[in-house]
Parts: sequence; structure tokens; C-alpha cells
Amino acid sequence: MSKPVKERKSRPVNLDLQTIRFPITAIASILHRVSGVITFVSIGILLWLLSTSLSSQMGFMEASEIVEGFFVKFILWGILTALAYHIAGGIRHLLMDLGYFEELESGAMSAKVAFGVTIILSVLAGVMVW
Repeated sequence: MSKPVKERKSRPVNLDLQTIRFPITAIASILHRVSGVITFVSIGILLWLLSTSLSSQMGFMEASEIVEGFFVKFILWGILTALAYHIAGGIRHLLMDLGYFEELESGAMSAKVAFGVTIILSVLAGVMVW
């Protein structure tokens, strides 16, 4: 005896990613992963800069000149902002692992707090870099 064939339900399929509205908790999670990748990649850049500055007095002068450029300052500010968000999001995730902010409303509130803390830390980083 053969198995009955299941009918496929015709469900609407939306493949246009620009029309999808992500909840704030999903955005916070995605940004936490992106900031982790940025932080990981930036470790190599920062270690190279540190190695150059510690190699000799001439290396220190070279590293100082590199850091004086607007583009490099902007990149350093971006690295510090990504690190700040990754730390804020990481603390948020640790609190969620402890059982806090797991409900929809409190999770959305904690994501907004992480964004707010990141904005404050980003402004402070901008003041320090410039």
C-alpha cells in the first residue's frame, strides 16, 4: 500500500528583504554578531599599530603620523563604537542567560538600553579620538 501524498499548502512567500520588519531584539542580536566580527578583525589592525609603535622611536613616530589622519581616526572611532556595542550587547546577553529580560517587552527594553549606552560610549570615544 502506498503512502498518501501530502498536499502542499500554498503560503505567501515574501523574498523581498526590504519589506520585512525585524523586531528590535532581532536587530540587536544581528548587530551584536556584526560588532563581534568587527572587533575580531580590528584586533589585527590594532596589534600591527602597537607593534609598529613599540618597534623603535622611528616606528613610534610613524604610528603617530598614521593615527593623525582623519580617515584613521574615523576607523578607530568605528572600532571603539563596535567594541562598546559588543560589550553592552554581551552584558545584555549575560543577563538574559541569568533569566532576566527574557520576555518580549523587557527584551525590547534591554535592547533599547544597549543602543542608548552604545550611543553615549560612542560619543565619548569620538571626543577621545578627536
